[in-house]
Amino acid sequence: MNRYARQMILPELGADGQARLAQARVLVIGAGGLAAPCLPLLAGAGIGHLTIVDGDTVSLSNLHRQTLFAEADCGLPKARIAADRCRAINCDITVETREYKLTPANAPGLLAEADLVLDCADSYAVSYLLSDLCRAQNFPLISASVLGLGGYAGGFCGSAPSLRAVFPDAPDSGASCETAGVLGPVVGMIGAMQAQMTLNVLLGFSPSPLGQVVQFDARSLRSSNFRFDTAPEPEALFRFVAASDLTDQDRIIELRQDAPALHPSAQRLSVEQLAQNLPPAGTRLALCCATGLRAWRAAEDITPIWPGEIVLVAASAS
Repeated sequence: MNRYARQMILPELGADGQARLAQARVLVIGAGGLAAPCLPLLAGAGIGHLTIVDGDTVSLSNLHRQTLFAEADCGLPKARIAADRCRAINCDITVETREYKLTPANAPGLLAEADLVLDCADSYAVSYLLSDLCRAQNFPLISASVLGLGGYAGGFCGSAPSLRAVFPDAPDSGASCETAGVLGPVVGMIGAMQAQMTLNVLLGFSPSPLGQVVQFDARSLRSSNFRFDTAPEPEALFRFVAASDLTDQDRIIELRQDAPALHPSAQRLSVEQLAQNLPPAGTRLALCCATGLRAWRAAEDITPIWPGEIVLVAASAS
């Protein structure tokens, strides 16, 4: 019996839909908790080509939500183990790995080989970088985020507005799963939603998940959703760039006081000190920090008093 028989009998799919899935090329950024349900579901559905990008290794403290992995996998590359699991599910598909983290420098080349981008990194610096690139190239982006007992999944770019149109401002908190905690089932539910959204886009379902956000609260077991098809793009934005993209012509500010500077030409200044010593308006100002959040907030503080271009550099994505 055809391995896809149970889904091909759906009138929304059929042989033509299965052929579309077999021809699809999906770029998956992150092989952690969100990818744990998403990757096996896409592999089982017959996505023809998966490329998994992750530079991290399996850790015991993450196994409660990164259920693709076992204790014996600790210390091994996530992307490699995740790819092996997908191949074990479906030997008819192609699964490639990139055992490094996504950066502003390597992201454009990775996107060039995909039909759809799946953001499972759960890093807002990565999410905004992907959104900017996908919007510029008219690629669909399925992005998600989970923290504590809640999260969301949404379809951005392609035929829809970008992530910035829905979330134009810097996040309120720099909390992460490592600092604020998270339960495994909510991650699994949001990751499975990403897989369904991906299939809906590739199969051309209507209404499209592009332009829609689905939210889930595990405490109340309630979900909600909204559409943002007409949301305007922000007039100004702060792009994430790679440290290697900076030059001696930029004014580079390292906002961290206790970590190696991201660029040899960087100056260590606080936001208050920078506000008293701003460069000429024609100079590009690059703000550097660990995750990009401190730099983004600093950019929002500087913009009202300085009209020049500001870019952000995050150590976690450089």
